[in-house]
Amino acid sequence: MKITDILKKEFVITNLAGTDKDSALKELSTFLEDIGAVKSKDILFSALTEREKLGSTGIGENVAIPHAKLEDIDRIITLFARSEKGVEFESLDKKLVHFICLVIAPSNSTGQHLKALARISRLLKNPALRENVLSATETDKIYSILVDEDSKFI
Repeated sequence: MKITDILKKEFVITNLAGTDKDSALKELSTFLEDIGAVKSKDILFSALTEREKLGSTGIGENVAIPHAKLEDIDRIITLFARSEKGVEFESLDKKLVHFICLVIAPSNSTGQHLKALARISRLLKNPALRENVLSATETDKIYSILVDEDSKFI
């Protein structure tokens, strides 16, 4: 699985407005409803907050990978958002989150869902990638940084 299989350029937000976990997740949910990727922002937000109750998906190093499963989708949907200011996401390392990669999978998905999470986690572990994405100002540039780095993996 390549990042281009699950993330499209139109699903990149260059500057997230939310400054805390709830406002960021609401913003991401609304974005996906507005572009027609999900039917209900409320159902998505609820699924994401339920997952967060199990433990923060803020994995450290300024990265969060919130994820959920939904009944009404038939493929993995990924949304990448950058926050210049940073989001208080209750991360494991207590750092603000600048990179949120939201993954939504069909409710019957297991293997692909886990492969997507692993791929994204591996990609965002690279400090140079995070620095380059943080300094980029355009959607095209952010997307191309992600795709170029991903192409280095087998």
